[in-house]
Amino acid sequence: MADKLIIVESPAKANTIKKFLGSNTKVVASMGHIRDLPKSKIGIDIANDFEPEYINIRGKGDLIKSLKADAKKAKKVYLATDPDREGEAIAWHLAHILNIPEDSICRVTFNEITKETVQNSVKNPRKIDMNLTNAQQARRVLDRIVGYKMSPVLWKKVRKGLSAGRVQSVAVKLIVDREEEIEKFIPEEYWNIIATLLDENTNKTFVAKLHGKNKKKIELHSKQEVEEILKNIENGKYVVTEVKKGERKRNPAPPFTTSTMQQEASRKLGFTLKKTMSVAQGLYEGVKVQEKGTVGLITYMRTDSTRISEEARIAAKKEIIKQYGEEYYENRYYKTKQNSQDAHEGIRPTYIELNPEKIKDSLTKDQYKLYKLIYNRFLASQMQSAIYDTISANIDVNEYNFKANGQSLKFKGFMTLYVETLDNKSNEDEEDFVPDLKINQEVKKQKLDSKQSFTEPPPRYTEASLVKALEEKGIGRPSTYSPTITTILERRYIEKEQKQLIPTELGKVVNKLLTENFSDIVNVEFTANIEEQFDSIAEGKENWKKVIREFYGPFENEVEKVEKELEHVKLEDEVSDVPCDKCGRLMVIKYGKYGKFLACPGYPECKNAKPLVETIDVPCPKCGGKIQVRKSKKKRKFYICENNPEKCDYISWNKPK
Repeated sequence: MADKLIIVESPAKANTIKKFLGSNTKVVASMGHIRDLPKSKIGIDIANDFEPEYINIRGKGDLIKSLKADAKKAKKVYLATDPDREGEAIAWHLAHILNIPEDSICRVTFNEITKETVQNSVKNPRKIDMNLTNAQQARRVLDRIVGYKMSPVLWKKVRKGLSAGRVQSVAVKLIVDREEEIEKFIPEEYWNIIATLLDENTNKTFVAKLHGKNKKKIELHSKQEVEEILKNIENGKYVVTEVKKGERKRNPAPPFTTSTMQQEASRKLGFTLKKTMSVAQGLYEGVKVQEKGTVGLITYMRTDSTRISEEARIAAKKEIIKQYGEEYYENRYYKTKQNSQDAHEGIRPTYIELNPEKIKDSLTKDQYKLYKLIYNRFLASQMQSAIYDTISANIDVNEYNFKANGQSLKFKGFMTLYVETLDNKSNEDEEDFVPDLKINQEVKKQKLDSKQSFTEPPPRYTEASLVKALEEKGIGRPSTYSPTITTILERRYIEKEQKQLIPTELGKVVNKLLTENFSDIVNVEFTANIEEQFDSIAEGKENWKKVIREFYGPFENEVEKVEKELEHVKLEDEVSDVPCDKCGRLMVIKYGKYGKFLACPGYPECKNAKPLVETIDVPCPKCGGKIQVRKSKKKRKFYICENNPEKCDYISWNKPK
């Protein structure tokens, strides 16, 4: 009979902490949530002040019996679920099922699963934090109300089985809005004039770009303007009129938050958000390492804080000085942004001595890649800045002014270990050579080039850039980014093509219906404001039912209004140019579970339906036939000639040009 029973969420976590505690302690797993709202109905008693009707999750009966039996035998039960709102709510549900009083000192949390932290946490339990629990209840209840009230509108007007989610709908809207921006974008022509110049003192060439005329910046938009300037400076002298030398520092990025880890793992490792969180969960819960046994290798992976503990800071200092020398260390503190929960540290390794190479054999390939990313990012965050020598020169030819900018790396600092990848930005650590020029020095023209370019539309979102946008706009929190994007991909409101997120026709139709009829709900500011209210509940500043009450009245009115307005509105189907081969009517485009298909508008008299074949405007490179777009079993697009396989064997993963 165990004196203590500790309940965690997962078997992996249970196995890791077992060995840190004595034989009189039993550790078991709840396997995540054990109570939730029912799936078959709304499960919220709206008339009774929005009281949630929780039920035991189907299939967990035996587990609940086992947990009750273990709790009866133990003198003391500790609830050690994850250290966030979700974990707090799971602990509260466990307390309810095991008849543990609400004010019992039974809650234990570990920000990292190390021997010292686990033992200290068990020695210092606390009460269940009802503010955190209520913040999670508020999110769950509000999302259930929105889903249950808005989804039937989609069933009536678009297709049975569709669902609308509060945060998911906003994410789809961002992707659809971006697609519309791209479609409406009109490229503008612009030109650059680039001079390759020779410094005779060093006999080295460098590049300068046309900047202005008579010291005023100019922009070139046509070949005619360019040819006129080239004619004007054809035989001119290139004279250095100004030289500035300086130093530029580049600072390291802070330790990872959930969002920045997801972004970097996507950019650097090609991981999906779901994969990143799954691998990180494994690293947090415990990995069997030679000499140490099973240990948690990183701190808790759901956080929006960049704060790190003093112990971790001291450990990082020792490691940096040992590996790189005193001159590479810099004691850095990072400000946590406004609105972040700051309940945990940033994501960092728990044992700094376990460097990725040392434990590579104990990790899977994916664990090694992500652990190395987290380890290097953390260590680099406590290192000296990189230092560049910079030089910029103005060079005049007749009344025109060219600029040359150069930089060279003087001290690598943190970049020895880690450099953050930037979205859609030129690499700021590229070295450009400009010689040590002197004022009034003449440099010789080697050649003049002109380059035509066009402005580009904003890029489509990737998983990484969408997470960044959601975070910047205050939509969702660390635990919601991955499930949000996974859900809208699974619902086929968006699809992924070479990392880019593209709205499907279904996604566009659903978004149009929701934005036109539920503009307040599918609204970035409104969604961000709700998140702030959840934060206020977690801090004990707001009553969770009051937040739901204030939301529900206007929302219910909006739903009723929409249902009345849409009662006699029929969404017109898009008519294709394909005649029905049974009755001759032109077939219409419908949306099914797997995307678009053609159906006869004469239903139910004529039930003819067939797949809709998507084609592109580019002819087959082999026979000139039409190219069809199809999808593999894994939903990856490929391109095939309409004459394949009878007359032409063209098939390719890459879109023909």
